[in-house]
Amino acid sequence: MKLVIIVCAMVAFSAATELYSTENDHLDIEAVVSDPTSLKAFLDCFNDKGSCDEQMADFKKDIPEAVAENCAKCTEAQKHIFKRFLEVIKVKNPEDYQVFKQKYDPQDKHFAKLETAIANF
Repeated sequence: MKLVIIVCAMVAFSAATELYSTENDHLDIEAVVSDPTSLKAFLDCFNDKGSCDEQMADFKKDIPEAVAENCAKCTEAQKHIFKRFLEVIKVKNPEDYQVFKQKYDPQDKHFAKLETAIANF
């Protein structure tokens, strides 16, 4: 019986600390945000206005949950990437930023909390 309790506790703990895959944590976000063509490609992918390469699609699949859960499963690298992406599109592509925000937070419940959660990364 004790073994069952210990196993259940371990499963619950591991599920609580599960993070997104780290395979794209190496993305040079500064290169993306400083290149208008790259930035537009990411935005078009995320906003369903263009095609996605494998890396973009990997990020895109996690965006809805990351927004809804304030990036709780994001690695530190992913928080930094998301923060820089949002900072830059808000200034350089405000219309696309609004489309992104509306797509992933249509009721405007999560974005302020998300931005606070990733502010220090």
